[in-house]
Amino acid sequence: MHLDPWNLAAISGMALATYACRGGGYWLFRKLRPSPALRVMLGYIPGTLFVSYVVPALVAGGRVQWAGALATLVVMRLAGSLSGAILAGTAAAWMMWSFG
Repeated sequence: MHLDPWNLAAISGMALATYACRGGGYWLFRKLRPSPALRVMLGYIPGTLFVSYVVPALVAGGRVQWAGALATLVVMRLAGSLSGAILAGTAAAWMMWSFG
């Protein structure tokens, strides 16, 4: 297997950018002390980011995406298991794609 230098440079650049973003956040919060209100607000960011990824895919998607989302919601509501919900949603979408 041959490793192209341009691919290696791209992977290294992406790794450095990722590390800089994560490390920069830790460095920033070590220097600045956010207020309790800001801490609460920042706690909502992961959920809002997830919704901002899922909703456009559902709006643009079809039966496969909606079946996966519905299965995910049902399993999460009934079982309360995140990993089970992800597996159910993936399985439902795969079955719709394969057999639907």
